[in-house]
Formats: sequence, C-alpha cells, structure tokens
Amino acid sequence: MSARPTAPAAPPERADGSRTRFAHRLWLAREFGIVVALGLLVLVTAVDNPAFLSPQSLRDLALGAAVLVVLAVGQTAVIISRNVDLSVGAVLGLAAFATGKLLSSAPGTPTAVVVLVGTGLGAVCGAVNGALVAAARVPALVITLGTLYAFRGVDHSWARGQQVNASDMPRSFLALGTRTVLGVPVLAVIALVVTLVVGFYLRSYRSGRELYAIGSEPVAARLSGIAVGRRVFTSFVLCGALAGLAGVLYAARFGTVDATAGTGIELQVVAAAVVGGVAIFGGSGSVHGAALGALLLTTIGSSLAVLRINPFWQQAVVGGLILAAIGLDRLLAVRAANRLRGRSSHGA
Repeated sequence: MSARPTAPAAPPERADGSRTRFAHRLWLAREFGIVVALGLLVLVTAVDNPAFLSPQSLRDLALGAAVLVVLAVGQTAVIISRNVDLSVGAVLGLAAFATGKLLSSAPGTPTAVVVLVGTGLGAVCGAVNGALVAAARVPALVITLGTLYAFRGVDHSWARGQQVNASDMPRSFLALGTRTVLGVPVLAVIALVVTLVVGFYLRSYRSGRELYAIGSEPVAARLSGIAVGRRVFTSFVLCGALAGLAGVLYAARFGTVDATAGTGIELQVVAAAVVGGVAIFGGSGSVHGAALGALLLTTIGSSLAVLRINPFWQQAVVGGLILAAIGLDRLLAVRAANRLRGRSSHGA
C-alpha cells in the first residue's frame, strides 16, 4: 500500500507574510471600521440593557434597516458615478401609495405583480432623472432636488389626503412584512439579496466597473470610449427601481401609507452610503459598505432610545459620522496619492 503524496507545506515565512498582508488589507478596508463601530455600539447598549440582544429586538433592528439598505444600495450606484439622487424618498412614497391603491382596488393581485408594478414605477422615475442628468448634463443635485418635489407633488395630487390602511390590503401581502425565514425577517433577506446582486454587478460586469471609472475622472472616461451618458442613465434607473421596490417593502411593513411616506428619508440614504465608505466625490465605495452604514444608522437610532438619550443627539451623531467619513475619505485619498507619487519617483 503506497502512501498518498501530500502537498509540501508552505514555508513559515511565506505563511506569516500572507497573514500579515491579509491583516493589512483588512485594516485598510473601510468596511472594517464600520463593523468595529457597530460592534462597540451593540456592546455598550447591551451592557446597559441586555434585552437589546433579545431575538425580538434583533428582528426589529433587521426590519428597521431593510428598507434603508435597499435605498442605500441603489444610491451607491449613483454616487460612485459622481452623482446623487435626492428624489428617492419621493419615489418610495409614490410607489408605496401606488401599492396600497392597487391592493385596495384589486385585493387578489399576486404579490409578485405588486412588486413588479412598484419596481417598474420607480424605474420610470429613475429614467426621468437619468435622462435629464445624462442628456441635458445638468448637475444631478439640482435635477433630483427638483424631481423630489415634482414626484411628491404627483403623490399628493393623486392621494388628495387619502390614506390606505392595513385593513384595505390583503393579509397575504402584509405577511411579507412580518414573516421570517429561520428567524430572519423576509424583508431583511430581500435586502441582503439585493445587496449581493448589485454588488456582484458592480464588481463583475464591465458596465458596473465603468461606473467607477466615470466617477474617478468623467473626462478621461469619455475620452477612453466609455458611454458615460448611457452608464449614468442606467445607474439612475437602477436607483429608481430599488426605490420603487423599497416603497413596496415599506407598504408591507407599515400597512398604512399616504402621500407623506418616506418624507426626509433621502438624507438618511445619502448618509448611510457616505458613512459606509462610498466616496461622495465618486469613484470608490461598495454596496456592502453602504448596507453596513444603513445598519449602523438604524442601530444608532435604536441604541439611543434604549440608552434614554435625547433624540436630538441622534441627528448630531449622524452629522458627526458623516463629517468623520468624509474626513477619512480625504485622508485615504491623500495617502493613496502620496503612495503612487512615491512609486513613480522610485521608478523614475
């Protein structure tokens, strides 16, 4: 009986070097800081009130973050192309009210059809934003600020003060907001799937990677043959579609919708992306970081309530996090530029 050949063991120096490089990459990853901050926040809150880590509390936390995560993922695709979409709150409200009206007038509508209608409505709103930004080449901040009020006005005109209540919607749809899979809320599972799919698209597809090139240097991207206008248009359609999906999830979770649904959430969405390491000047960041940023902001809101801290400080903490994230982003950019400059001087 012959002995099976075994692969030679890696030299100790090489193994130590691999661990050192892995630890160095982990330290430099922007998501690492968010995970550490999230862990410390949960630890401090749990020490004060152990019920914060109860299964019901964790489920509520996941439910609260699900809608914000979906919005932040779509916003990330826009921000990395050096744009921003401030209309996502109005699109969410419009899709949520459309969902309520559809189900109240046709209770037998399958949930899949409702999701498609809400997502499609959001995609149409995103196409309006994308067409105005890409074709007219008007700053996205101005365009989406205008469509924010335009979409909200359409919602108010349609609703005319009406409100769709949970009793007007079928239980099968409302169960979407309360059902769990292995203890995890379905809404959180949907948010996770959205994050993974969009993250895979941005990382693995050429059109997704080109968004980073556009955000890094739009002029150079255009000179290199990248269809800048089409890519930016696509990112806005994606962001609008996810805002529409978030509207459907919002209606399923809260059960009661009116024309004010999602008011003011656009600033939380941008904050989640920036806190999650997405560069506000475009070109870098990940949807995973944005999702962690949304989870961090949601956890801050819950923690401050548990710690019985004035809600005013929640906004102050969020503002401080945004300033810290932008400062860290500039610091990392300067360090990267200095590193490249050093390599160039050594190579000269």
